[in-house]
Amino acid sequence: MVRPREFQEDKALEKAMHLFWEKGYEATSLSDLTSCMGIQKPSIYAAFGDKKDLFEAALRKYIHEHASFIRRQLQSVSSAKEAIRSLFEEITRQSYEDDRNRGCFCINTMVELAPHEPRFEVLTREHQLYLSVIFLETIERGKKSGEFQPGVNAKALANTLVVSLIGLTVMMKSRPDRGFVNQSVETILSLLD
Repeated sequence: MVRPREFQEDKALEKAMHLFWEKGYEATSLSDLTSCMGIQKPSIYAAFGDKKDLFEAALRKYIHEHASFIRRQLQSVSSAKEAIRSLFEEITRQSYEDDRNRGCFCINTMVELAPHEPRFEVLTREHQLYLSVIFLETIERGKKSGEFQPGVNAKALANTLVVSLIGLTVMMKSRPDRGFVNQSVETILSLLD
């Protein structure tokens, strides 16, 4: 008879996600994981597979939460332009307030694992494409409301906003001067005019 799990998988995965996010894949040991998650190695293997499988599950959880956050931010303001402005300002604000200076878990994975791990290359690329779709929906909404010119290349603008968001998030890890960041964000947002 199989014993029931004595831990909640989602809570354990949440803890693993935060640990991997903070330390990265290579710097996180199985001992770190068992201590953080409050479960032993056999339970980790039974519930999630090996360390790389656990990392992938944690990254997928993060990606889902991150995409939901971006979508909520962009849908929370009726003006498409103001929604995009609000998102960039919120990302900047959160980055300055994050004492741990973790950046974005997905971007960290793009740097650490995607260059030599095909499954993480695909997973992070899919997330970028999904973010582009979310921006595209917002821009199309703005075209319908008259905020954007009918001839604007919505797909190219959406892709550019994703690249800009990724670049901003990476740059924020080095805590640049606030004036430098604000000027850069204003320049990015000028693309909306």
